[in-house]
Amino acid sequence: MDFAYSPRTEELLGKLESFMADYVYPAESVYDAQVADNDNPHEQPQIMRDLQEKARELGLWNLFMTHDGLGAGLTNLEYAPLAEIVGRSIIGNETINCSAPDTGNMEILAMFGTDEQKSQWLKPLLDCSIRSAFAMTEPAVASSDATNIRSTIQRDGDEYVLNGRKWYTSGILDPDCKLIIFMGKSDPEGPTYRQQSMILVPADAPGVEVIRDLPMFGFQDRLGHGEVQFTDVRVPAANMLGAEGDGFAIAQGRLGPGRMHYAMRAVGMAERALDMMCKRALEREAFGGPLADRGVVREWIARSRIEIDQIRLLVLKSAWLMDTQGNASARSEVAAIKVSAMEVAHKVVDRAVQTYGAAGVSNDTILARLYAITRALQIADGPNEVHLRTIARLELKKHK
Repeated sequence: MDFAYSPRTEELLGKLESFMADYVYPAESVYDAQVADNDNPHEQPQIMRDLQEKARELGLWNLFMTHDGLGAGLTNLEYAPLAEIVGRSIIGNETINCSAPDTGNMEILAMFGTDEQKSQWLKPLLDCSIRSAFAMTEPAVASSDATNIRSTIQRDGDEYVLNGRKWYTSGILDPDCKLIIFMGKSDPEGPTYRQQSMILVPADAPGVEVIRDLPMFGFQDRLGHGEVQFTDVRVPAANMLGAEGDGFAIAQGRLGPGRMHYAMRAVGMAERALDMMCKRALEREAFGGPLADRGVVREWIARSRIEIDQIRLLVLKSAWLMDTQGNASARSEVAAIKVSAMEVAHKVVDRAVQTYGAAGVSNDTILARLYAITRALQIADGPNEVHLRTIARLELKKHK
């Protein structure tokens, strides 16, 4: 198990760290200001378009994509440290076209899409000329168990008719969103894991209605998390992704790498929070000396360093297993990093908030948003308890 960075990764790391320092971090406040000034707060601000153009010039584009010779062609192990670097900034992923839900949508289009579907949807997504949304979660059922989904996909001649209500449909509010990947039941009486299908829906199809945007802990996401009603939405039969009944398997194929990406970025979030904690502790004085002289603060810093390094090693091991033995062989490890990386990142951010005091809970620093994101991501892509259930089941299986 060799975690040494490849020459390609070393080259990209140097470029990416310079890009983040020279362009991305200074643009964070500009990004927020431009979003606030836009008539539509979900419209991509000009600063992001400028950053993306610079990223293209530097060859920092679609680094996550490995399928069919698309993207940079990196392995999971090569991409992991790069994802950590961009994870330090809330806007980092978007600058290099490696942000959800587009990453997962692009991966399943590459794996399961027809040539026509790839030409119509995957190519413009890779170019970032359009954005996309993923509609799986539903408000009426516990969607952590995808077999609960009630939305329907019914065949009618050369078309499918879609009905259902989805929510936390990420990306749907972006005016550039042109594609929705919709998951519903096409065969409610079939075998449990063959009842669901996925289908490609143009965002402007008649019957698609965005009911509202859903903030997370009071923060409104630029891409939006929409509650969406689908009423008798008709799409061509050719829009089916894979075959009827493949939806559950496709979802698992999409969520596995997605969880890996979340964990990689969580390491970056934790590192940024630790950096901020250390700087604050050295600069801020209370009760006759810097906070860094207080034993409790030193313990926060020390434990944060230990915990971050532990999850980084687990992330790298998981990436290595996915590369060398396949996603299925890394199932337990991927579940473990989805739990541990988010918990550690949230814990480190919480310590940084405490170190900053009132400033930590304000919008004057990035910490409040990191706090909300790291907490929300303990639910997104499957709550922690679902992953713990998976790990326990796989462990117990060894002893049966």
